Amino acid sequence: MRRTQDHRPGVAERVTDWSIRHRGTAILGWLGLVALALVASVAIGGRDAANLPPGEGGAAQAALNEQGEHPRYHENVLVQALEPGGPDFLDDPRTVAAARDLVTRLREHPEAVSDVRSPLEAVPGYVSADRRSGLVSFTVNWPVERFEQHMATATGAVAAVAAGHPAVRVAQAGDRSLISAVDAAVKADLHRSHLLSLPFVLVILLVVFGSVVAAGVPVLLTGTAIAGAVGLVGVLGKVIPINSAASAMIVLVGVAVGVDYSLFALRRYREERRAGHDEVTALRTTARTSGHVVLVSGMTVVLCLGGLLFTGLGVFVGVTIGLALVVALAVLASVTVLPAVLAALGPRVDKWRVRRVNTVGESRFWTGIARGVVAKPLLWGGLGVLALLVLAVPALDMRLQDAASTNSLPQEVATVDSAIRMGEAFPGVPVPAQVVVWRPDGESADTSEVRAAIDRLHGRIAASGGLLAEPFTVDRVDNAVVIRVPLAGSSTDELSVRALELLRTKVIPETVGAVGGVEAAVTGRTATAADFVAEVRANTWLVFGYVLLVSLLLMLVVFRSLAIPVLSILLNLLSLGAAYGVVTWVFQEGNLHSLLGFTSYGAVMSWLPLFLFVVLFGLSTDYHLFILSRVRERWAAGATAREAVVGGIGHSAGVVSSAAVVMVVVFAVFITLTSIENKMLGVGLAVAVALDATVVRGVLLPAALAVLGERAWVPGRVRRRSGGR
Repeated sequence: MRRTQDHRPGVAERVTDWSIRHRGTAILGWLGLVALALVASVAIGGRDAANLPPGEGGAAQAALNEQGEHPRYHENVLVQALEPGGPDFLDDPRTVAAARDLVTRLREHPEAVSDVRSPLEAVPGYVSADRRSGLVSFTVNWPVERFEQHMATATGAVAAVAAGHPAVRVAQAGDRSLISAVDAAVKADLHRSHLLSLPFVLVILLVVFGSVVAAGVPVLLTGTAIAGAVGLVGVLGKVIPINSAASAMIVLVGVAVGVDYSLFALRRYREERRAGHDEVTALRTTARTSGHVVLVSGMTVVLCLGGLLFTGLGVFVGVTIGLALVVALAVLASVTVLPAVLAALGPRVDKWRVRRVNTVGESRFWTGIARGVVAKPLLWGGLGVLALLVLAVPALDMRLQDAASTNSLPQEVATVDSAIRMGEAFPGVPVPAQVVVWRPDGESADTSEVRAAIDRLHGRIAASGGLLAEPFTVDRVDNAVVIRVPLAGSSTDELSVRALELLRTKVIPETVGAVGGVEAAVTGRTATAADFVAEVRANTWLVFGYVLLVSLLLMLVVFRSLAIPVLSILLNLLSLGAAYGVVTWVFQEGNLHSLLGFTSYGAVMSWLPLFLFVVLFGLSTDYHLFILSRVRERWAAGATAREAVVGGIGHSAGVVSSAAVVMVVVFAVFITLTSIENKMLGVGLAVAVALDATVVRGVLLPAALAVLGERAWVPGRVRRRSGGR
């Protein structure tokens, strides 16, 4: 006996009906939307909105942004003998000659550089504590339009000295050179991710569908959705701060969800066609099943992503908007453009066949797995839970810490190698703390009283127990004063945080902070990283609570059952915990470092657990809805609870496996990128999706449903239009 009610067309089915009737309008309208977004992103000029870091570092940066001048970039050059254990720096004719040559060359270009400081002069902090290294520092001059030329002049002088003194290491690292190295790595990573993602996906889809046309349709729709999202983000970036990482995230998530949504719809359409239904009926059935679940899944992903806004961090605003846009466009393409394209292609969707594929019927492999699991659900469910808990154990010791520039990129990058060696000889010099002093009334802070307080601050370095270091420099930036103080440590480790706390809580309040009428705040890499971590920790409970509540309510609305959403949340938490454990074991403990090409710094990026939680809770809903709706479709048609589980898993797990392979491959591309942040993100997402599509959805879900039996569903509240894909 069927447990269904009369069917009424849903949103997806009504939209599909319109697209079938107006296929040309749907396709051209989509292409026009994408083209308009791209053109607008190029045509709308002006600077992108500035993104301020949180906390005290943000206050300092805001004060600098209000000045009429830009802070100048400081560059440093390490000079040391290549052979360790040599004589004192000032007694070694090779290092002295190299330092003198460099200083002379730099001072020959006063239009390009200024404030050239030498270890050969009696300036504190320019010869290392072990007396084996020297430091040459300089400032690159403005104006902005000639800065790159001036920087090239300075780096050319450094390169010439390095070539002329082969027995001496002459290595540059500083404000601009480190930024340039990171920017270059980010651009190269973006190019590589774009280059590798879609071709890999196309190959997988060729295997899944066996036809060039059928495989090409999801790739083209996904590519245009990503292009449209990037274009819209470019427009919004003029008024909303959007981090440079947003583009990489858009590609990452856009390829994953875009291909998945199209794949599910196309597979269901081909099933219906090969089952003997006409084209219009097949498309309507696809819309009623696959289209409905894609709408719910897309809405869930977007709402879960909104949890990032509860962090209060501006850096997440742009990422959230970019990801929400690409998911929304992927859903729009799946329920409007895809039906129109399929209606226009007709039988030609199987053109240019490369292999014969049977998309009708059950997957014998997953049917066998499901049948074995439901026969002994407690045994197999218990083993699955135990396996995930074992994987999650390392996460109990997870330590959150952002990577310093020298940790983020491999040491093979010349500037990173220079910064590491420089930091060993002169702790804190590559990325010092910056104390910004300004007057809220806009008047100059460079007064005699402030200068006296700065002298007292300088005097506190010797009494800091090594937490604060030389060289100590002071710059005037319009009406503000910027004091650069090197901190002990790598810039983001515990030692650096202790040095920052000393500077913020004791040294500043007792020196420049005690001057009436002025404000003082600390920014720089250490400060912004510490403020970021503090903000994330303070608001994590809000994000977690919001995502869990949204997931619970959406599942309640879709399935009209309390057991299903609670089960879904528990399974998601298990797979997420396992992913946390693997990330901790690999990156914090340094396992597989040679295989994956990274150097562990003993921690996990502070934003990664939160980001993984939000994204994976949204993405996991896709597979969960797909399988559960297929199971309920059979239960609603009269099958017993266990028969419905076996049939639903058998008809859906194969498609889930194909979709999961696409996601895992896309996420794994990020493991091949340069920065350790991208590698962590790639491993975390790939592991979570792989476990979710196999252990969780293939074993734990059928085991739990078998144990729940009829109690998983509420009789009389199942509606036919929310059946399987």
